[in-house]
Amino acid sequence: MTQADGAATVDVCVVGGCGRVGLPLGIALASRGLSVVLYDIDAAAVDRVNSGSLPFAEEGAAQPLTEALAAGRLRASTEATSVGLADTLVVVVGTPVDEHLNPDLSAVPRALERCAEHLHDGQLVVLRSTVYPGVTALTEKLLASRGLTVDVAFCPERIAEGRAMTELFTLPQIVAARTPQAMERAELLFRRLTDSIVALEPEEAELAKLFTNTWRYVKFATANQFWMMANDFGLDFARIRHAVAFDYPRAADLPMPGFAAGPCLLKDTMQLAAFNRNNFVLGHSAMLINEGLPLYLVSRLEDRFDLATMTVGILGMAFKGGSDDSRSSLAYKLRKILRLKAGETLCTDPYVADDRILPLDEVLRRADLLVIAAPHADYADLDTDKPLIDMWGLTGRGVRV
Repeated sequence: MTQADGAATVDVCVVGGCGRVGLPLGIALASRGLSVVLYDIDAAAVDRVNSGSLPFAEEGAAQPLTEALAAGRLRASTEATSVGLADTLVVVVGTPVDEHLNPDLSAVPRALERCAEHLHDGQLVVLRSTVYPGVTALTEKLLASRGLTVDVAFCPERIAEGRAMTELFTLPQIVAARTPQAMERAELLFRRLTDSIVALEPEEAELAKLFTNTWRYVKFATANQFWMMANDFGLDFARIRHAVAFDYPRAADLPMPGFAAGPCLLKDTMQLAAFNRNNFVLGHSAMLINEGLPLYLVSRLEDRFDLATMTVGILGMAFKGGSDDSRSSLAYKLRKILRLKAGETLCTDPYVADDRILPLDEVLRRADLLVIAAPHADYADLDTDKPLIDMWGLTGRGVRV
C-alpha cells in the first residue's frame, strides 16, 4: 500500500513504540500479520530494536522480534513522519504525576502535538496510555481543533511486565470509543490479538484502568498493614496468612507483604484521588502505608541490631521480582534510609543495570545483615548464615522482623 507521493504506508504506528508497553504490542501485532512502525524519540532504543535486540527483558519477545524484522513487518524510527504513514496510530507514552502528586494531563496531547503536522484525515488514533479521566475527550478536541477528521478510541494496556507476550493474546481487551465507526475499527484491531473484547464508553474505560491499578495498590497496603500489626506483636504474618487463605476462597487474594512500587500503582492511585477532588481517604492511606514501609522496616532493624556498626546488603533493586525495571523501586528508598542509619550499605541485583550494584557473592561475603528488597527467585535458596530479612516469604523462613 502506498500514498500518493509514493511513500510506503504501514498498518500501525506505535508512538512510544520502543518502551515496555509499546514494543510488545508492536511485536504482537506484527506477529499477526500487520505491518508496524515503532516511533520513539529514544534513538538508542530504536537502534537496538532495529538490530534485533530488546532494550529490556521481556520473556518470549526476542524470537518474534527477530522474525518480524526479517519479514519486513516491523521497524523502529525516530522520524515523526512515521505517524503519517499509518492507518492506525497507537499512543503509548508515560503519564506521570508531578512533584505535588497531581496528574500531568498534557502527556498524551503533548506526544500527539509533537507529530500532529504529519497526521491526516481518516486515521484511527488509539490511546493506550493510562490517563486521567477526560484525557480521551481532550484528545478528541485537540485533533478536531487542528481540522483533522479522525476516529479516536481508548484501549488501555493491561499487561504485566514480563508476561506481555502471553497476556496480549489471552486477556480481554477493553475497547472504548465515542462513535460506532471508531469502536468498530478499534475492535477489529484488537481482535487480531484476542476474541475477548469488553466495550465501554471512554470515561468508563479510563476509570476502569485506574480502578484496576488502585485496587492492587490498596490490596498490597492491606497486606502490609497486617504484616506490621503482626510484627509489632511478635507474630509471623506468613503463618497467619496461610491459615486465613488455606482452602478458603474468600481470602485467597490476600497477598504477602512487600514493597508495592513501580511506575504505575502509586501514580494511578493519585490520579484517581485527583479525579475525585482529593477526597480519597482509602487511597491516601494506602500511599502512607506502602511508601512508609521502608521506614518501618529500618525502624524494626534498629530495634534488633546495632545498625550503625553493621554493613547491610540489599538484595534486589528492581520494583518487582524477575524484572530488570527499577523505576520507582522502593529498594532505592530503603538504600537511602540505610545509608543514614547503617555503617555501610551494599546493593545487588541479577537483572538491573546500575553502576552501584555489586555481585551477589561479594555482598554475601561483606554484609553483616541481608534484606531481600525484590523477590527475585534467585534468592529463594540463598546459602548464608547471615541474618536474613525476608518480608516476602520467599525463602520459607518466616517474615517476622
